[in-house]
Amino acid sequence: MVPKFCTQTSWRPALHLQNTHNITRCYAVASLLGGLKSSSWCCFSHRLYYKHIHIGGLEVHGERRRRRRELVSPKSQSDEAAAHEDDISNATLVWRAVKLPIYSVALVPLTVGTAAAYLQTGLCSAKQYVLLLSSSVLIITWLNLSNDVYDFDTGADINKKESVVNMIGSRSGTLMAALLFLGVGSMGLVWASMEAGNLRSMLLLASAITCGYIYQCPPFRLSYRGLGEPLCFAAFGPFATTAFYLLQGGSTRVETLPITGTILAASVLVGITTSLILFCSHFHQIPGDKAVGKLSPLVRIGTETGSNVVKMSVISLYSLLFLLGICKALPITSIFLCALTLPMGKLVVSFVSDNHQDKTKIFMAKYFCVRLHALFGAALAAGMVAARLITRTGLPRPILT
Repeated sequence: MVPKFCTQTSWRPALHLQNTHNITRCYAVASLLGGLKSSSWCCFSHRLYYKHIHIGGLEVHGERRRRRRELVSPKSQSDEAAAHEDDISNATLVWRAVKLPIYSVALVPLTVGTAAAYLQTGLCSAKQYVLLLSSSVLIITWLNLSNDVYDFDTGADINKKESVVNMIGSRSGTLMAALLFLGVGSMGLVWASMEAGNLRSMLLLASAITCGYIYQCPPFRLSYRGLGEPLCFAAFGPFATTAFYLLQGGSTRVETLPITGTILAASVLVGITTSLILFCSHFHQIPGDKAVGKLSPLVRIGTETGSNVVKMSVISLYSLLFLLGICKALPITSIFLCALTLPMGKLVVSFVSDNHQDKTKIFMAKYFCVRLHALFGAALAAGMVAARLITRTGLPRPILT
């Protein structure tokens, strides 16, 4: 009679994957030597015990690796982000330097102002629209280039590869180009104002350009004091949007368009979405801003609070939209179409909330805000045009003539 046996005494706690084959052979040998059930059961039980230990060990090691990744030092994270920045292609740098999506801040106020004028008069001038759009694009180009120049002077853009000054290597050349764009763009706006014969629109546009100047240019540089967002709101909201509304009215042989609750309400909404773009552009620039003493809002409050500000701004935007609809300051068609952009607003909030501490990913936050700005502005304008086409009664009542 073959004695019963089991090789369990030869197993050690520190088992490895290759031991699985040995255990399996033990099971087979024991069975061949007489089909002893007790020995087979012994080996089978320990094989299950081994699997439990082995899987548990993998889980423990996986948990340890996860914790080590979470405990990576901020310096290592910044080094990783810097390495990622080094891998950016020249085409991507050119795209970032051109900032083409940002030019929606020229398109949206003009389109909303033109739609408000159409709602009031049923007329609009394509020639005036093209002239104002071209001039506005030149003004925005001046803002972008001069901002690169003055941030280069303070050292804020010393590590910003997409800065135009860093790319072409000429501060004076960039500044001269910026001033040229400002001059040509201003002449276009003056020409449009003279054709419309509206002095108020000229004063509003001058105020908008002044806001842009004191925002970034010496000796003011109010952006370094954290006042960029209020200036941005005023420049692109009440000033520019209302001015374009008045200019479209003058170009359609209407003597003077009245200032209505509709244009004021629309300009406030445009100002909010524009300011949100500027606010979110600060997230990835905090280290550089701190180094040169630029007290942007996010330097003051931090990214965690900043993400909450973005959330409250989006909530306020849509809450104000519905409130203006209840007050009949905006047509119901604009309320409905703007409400369809809620998923985009939710996307902005969730993206900033999830990535506000990731310098590499949060760079895209401003572009998500640009999408919200463009979609919301298009919906607002389309709603006013639709309201005019659907009904020709119940036009906005004047507040100021």
